[in-house]
Amino acid sequence: MSTLFTNFFNKINQISPLEHDFTEVLEPIALKPKTLYFRGKLPENVAKNGKQGRPKTVAIVGSRHNTKYGEEVAFRLARELARHKVIVISGLAYGIDSIAHKGCLAGDGVTIAVLGTPINRIYPTAHHSLAREIIKKDGAIISEYAPRTEEYKNAPLAPGEYFTEEGKRTQDPKGSFLYRNRLISGLSDIVVVVEAAEQSGSLNTATHALNQGKYVFAVPGNITNPYSQGCNKLIKQGALPYTEPKDVLELLFPEEYTKKYKKQRQQNLIGDTDVETLILVALSQGLRSGEDIMAAAKLPPEVFNQATTLLEIKGRIRSLGSNHWSLS
Repeated sequence: MSTLFTNFFNKINQISPLEHDFTEVLEPIALKPKTLYFRGKLPENVAKNGKQGRPKTVAIVGSRHNTKYGEEVAFRLARELARHKVIVISGLAYGIDSIAHKGCLAGDGVTIAVLGTPINRIYPTAHHSLAREIIKKDGAIISEYAPRTEEYKNAPLAPGEYFTEEGKRTQDPKGSFLYRNRLISGLSDIVVVVEAAEQSGSLNTATHALNQGKYVFAVPGNITNPYSQGCNKLIKQGALPYTEPKDVLELLFPEEYTKKYKKQRQQNLIGDTDVETLILVALSQGLRSGEDIMAAAKLPPEVFNQATTLLEIKGRIRSLGSNHWSLS
């Protein structure tokens, strides 16, 4: 590893949220952070349709005790988001969080890790190399907790921090991770909970996201699996069920997917013959009765009957009974 990169990793940057386009979205959240500390590089605005704008961001969070199912879902989603230049945000924890970071890196993407510990204390320590890889690939490690060094002894206290009687800065470990979750959701456009027990901290992230007006997805899971109970509960309470990367990408890039859908829809209305195309177009316009379709397309009954039989065999249309039809 080069000396330049080692110094880059060790350098601690300090800003207020309003000092950077990427973090200014934290300004309106509850308990907005006064100061952020980070290592690495915060994402810059990107050009789209001739304008500069904040890059799209998705948080992927979940249980520290994931299943193979959760691992596959989180990794695939993060990798696909990376391929679409979406920033993946998570908490560097064991389980789903670290899998999300790794999936994003596998897709040559940029990922941000938000810590619940001081910026100079990577937790868990086993993920020190992952943190380095995140920074090496143009991502960042962020915390609102100042380093435990003499230089920062007078830094403002962050939520959950306090001074002991001896004047030592410390924090409630459990509470600081819960406070951290509001930053993960606050930096994200969408939050996806992959696996979560009924009392999981990931549900806390989802709650913050809902309070911040963000979309929340939850991955449906086996009802007998304790690490799916939290997600299934979120869905019952109104979270969007996640089934594939397209679910999230359609919300992030509605214009792009609308064009793609229209193109696919137009292609789906082209039959193998002119007669088939006339019938498919009529059905797309809301006609259902065979008589109405024949009248609109000016088709004799024998031609219509032959074409609908072939279209049904091909799976392009389906019978509703009593000579009524619909697109498949």
